[in-house]
Amino acid sequence: MLTAAGFHVLLALASGSGHGYAVMRFVEEVTGGAVRLGPGTLYRTISRLVADGLVEESDEGDPAAPHDARRRYYKLTPEGERAAQEEAALLARLVTAAREAGLIT
Repeated sequence: MLTAAGFHVLLALASGSGHGYAVMRFVEEVTGGAVRLGPGTLYRTISRLVADGLVEESDEGDPAAPHDARRRYYKLTPEGERAAQEEAALLARLVTAAREAGLIT
């Protein structure tokens, strides 16, 4: 099972490679501002995901973006995609249980 921050990062990268700031923006947008990953949490999480083989640095970037040598792009590994799918399935089961318990209308 992933941490919430880990799942947010994997979800943000599920549609393609991205850099840290784009991941932070995605998480804030998709959660309606309820979750904000600060830089410390984000980069510790990314570092852990890289160490676990779920995310790797990517040579792919945004060719339209201004070049910044410090900007690193990340992408899911096949293991990361599988972990994200498993976590999403678990969360879907939890939502179903919450709906059946009357917590979600």
